[in-house]
Amino acid sequence: MNIGLFFGTFNPIHIGHLIIANHLVEHSKLDEIWLVVTPKSPFKVKQTILDNYQRLEMVYLATKSYDNLKPCDIEFNLLQPNYTINTLTYLKEKHPKHQFSLIMGEDNLKSFHKWKNYEIILENHQIYCYPRLSEGKVETQFDDHPNIHHVKAPIIELSSTFIRQHIKKGKNVRPMLSDAVWQYIDQMNFYR
Repeated sequence: MNIGLFFGTFNPIHIGHLIIANHLVEHSKLDEIWLVVTPKSPFKVKQTILDNYQRLEMVYLATKSYDNLKPCDIEFNLLQPNYTINTLTYLKEKHPKHQFSLIMGEDNLKSFHKWKNYEIILENHQIYCYPRLSEGKVETQFDDHPNIHHVKAPIIELSSTFIRQHIKKGKNVRPMLSDAVWQYIDQMNFYR
C-alpha cells in the first residue's frame, strides 16, 4: 500500500487540509493519506499549541467520514524534537510492506535542503508537492527530480493561525472547519 504522510500541527485542522488530502488521494497513486499530528516541529521553537491528544481528536473528527484519510499519532512516542527522517525510519520498520511518501506544500520544498538527511529522504521516498503562494524559489537541485511530483491541486490560502486569531476576536470561522471540529472547538472553548 502506498501511504502519503501529511505532517502538521493541525492546530486546528481545517477544510484546506481536507481539500488537499482528499485531492491527493483521489488524483495520485496514493492509496491512503495519514495526517500525522506533530507534537513539536524543530523549526518552530516557540509555539502555543493545544495538547497533542486534543489536536489528534480534531483530526479524527475531521477525517472519520473519509475512508482513505487517517489520523496518525506516530510521532507522539518518538524523541523530541523529532525529524522526518526518524519518523520515516520508524514507520518503515513498523510497516515494512507499505511505501511511504511525503506530502508537502511548495513553501516547504523551498526549505527542504535544510531538513536533516534530506538526501536520504529524497533517495528513498516520493514527494508529492502541492502549490502554495509563497516567496522565494525552489532549489534547482529539485527541478525535474524523478521522486518529486508536482500535483495540480487547488491553491488553498487558509491557515490555522488565521482561524485561531479570528476565534479569539469572536469572528465566525465555521465555514473554514468541518462541523464536527467546529463543535469540538466551541464546546471545549478553545482559542478564545
